[in-house]
Amino acid sequence: MKTKAQKQEILKILTEQFQKSNAAMVISFSRVTVAKDQELRNQLREVGAKYQVVKNTLARLAVKGTPFEAISDHFKGVTAIAFTENDPVILSKTISKFIKNNSELFTFKAGFVDGRVVDFKQVEQIANLPSKEELISKLLFLLNSPAQRLASVIQAVPRNLVVTIKQIADKKAEQQ
Repeated sequence: MKTKAQKQEILKILTEQFQKSNAAMVISFSRVTVAKDQELRNQLREVGAKYQVVKNTLARLAVKGTPFEAISDHFKGVTAIAFTENDPVILSKTISKFIKNNSELFTFKAGFVDGRVVDFKQVEQIANLPSKEELISKLLFLLNSPAQRLASVIQAVPRNLVVTIKQIADKKAEQQ
């Protein structure tokens, strides 16, 4: 059993994680093997998210005074939380895909994305959105596209002029 000091330290760390995060997913699990748990942890780590199995009482205390307080009702039974400070779309994609593939082991309880409590259906909808990086690359492509077209048009004029002059020179050479 943990001492009061250890519990206070865990509470402090958990509170900091909630304050730094912009999205969190609360999940439950049963009959999970170490390999499956490690697989989920690794997938979340790859996308820059944190994953922690929590005591419900400590989790409820940690969310007090934060926007995440809205999900405190879901801290019942076996509880784990995935946090992210980055793009919530990537976290949603990872969690929804993993829970779909392992539905017999993991259960989605609630999510919190951009100030709103979301259910699994909404998480799946968020997961279908392009990530922040994908949106930025599409925007840059759209911004760059007219400039590329203009450059190719500007280059086409001298190139076509040279081709036309060469054709005229070839015709004159044939006539002589």
